[in-house]
Amino acid sequence: MFYICSMSDHERHDIDPSRRRGRGTASNRTGRFERLAHVAADDGWNCLEEELPPLRTEVSIEAPRSVISYNKSPDLPFDRSVNPYRGCEHGCVYCFARPTHAYLGMSPGLDFETRLIARPDAPQVLARQLAAKGYRPRTLAIGTNTDPYQPIEKTHRIMRGLLEVLEAFGHPVAIVTKGTLIERDLDILGRMARRNLVRVGVSVTTLDPGLSRAMEPRVPSPARRLAVIRALADAGCVVRIMASPMIPALSDHELESILQAGRDAGAVAASWIMLRLPHEVSLLFQEWLAEQYPGRAARIMARLREMHGGRDYDAAWGKRMRGEGAYAAMVSARFKTAVRRLGLDRDLPQLDCAQFAVPPRIGDQLSLF
Repeated sequence: MFYICSMSDHERHDIDPSRRRGRGTASNRTGRFERLAHVAADDGWNCLEEELPPLRTEVSIEAPRSVISYNKSPDLPFDRSVNPYRGCEHGCVYCFARPTHAYLGMSPGLDFETRLIARPDAPQVLARQLAAKGYRPRTLAIGTNTDPYQPIEKTHRIMRGLLEVLEAFGHPVAIVTKGTLIERDLDILGRMARRNLVRVGVSVTTLDPGLSRAMEPRVPSPARRLAVIRALADAGCVVRIMASPMIPALSDHELESILQAGRDAGAVAASWIMLRLPHEVSLLFQEWLAEQYPGRAARIMARLREMHGGRDYDAAWGKRMRGEGAYAAMVSARFKTAVRRLGLDRDLPQLDCAQFAVPPRIGDQLSLF
């Protein structure tokens, strides 16, 4: 049974490890907008002694009226993006997008990776928005919040539909992913690459398969992601290796090795981001550290707080991605030295917006010229 309590009465909602096997977080911590929490409690009928089934992925459907989100953040290289899905089954414990589930009245914890929302009409809505009078093209980012090639894409195929629309309109797109499902779309991506309409960033957090499995349980292995880089490069795509996020005292020592592996696989540029812990992510990550790496937890959090003025996270523009101070400066210097040595210190060329055109519809009068 469950009872309702105030947030101050109960702060943790741990789920038995046998139920959350293959999931990233240990709890279903209530979102920051909720005044009350639902907490499991024994009412005398021994309900809690019954063996509960493992957590399964649930997918709900959303019919969006608009799919293009605009931003004016000065530290982002794009001003518009599309998200085919809300939540992400990859289950990365460090994911900075987890707090977005709180806006839906769900937990940024296990809800974020088990209660997903698909937007199957997104391709049709995107086509309508691109065809709107007055629309002006600029590179559209996909994968900057949740991964468009997470496992449920195999069934829903929303990302492929979006690519079909973007190719038809001649609209440039920048994709970020950890998923191997992107290989399914190499036919479209290859054609768009030849027209300078696409570039892809592949995120590799660590080369250690054990660490990867612990902190990003449903993400393809590091070696498999490197193979994706090779496949994309062979198809003619411009690929960036993303060493993100770097976690101090846990994975940051691998920075140079990740960049080297990415370059060897075919990446031509690189980027990095320090671990970010906004809102609920901080406590979820600390719970994970206490369970998986208790001996390193204090050191990791101390390093992060050093870089954010004593706080777990500073959301200020220009600081949130890299942090400040001696440690952040040292990692940044290592990155600059490594990319210079590996030939990855280059700015990627701008994608071509000049090819954008609304494709003719059935019944349209065709131009004679």
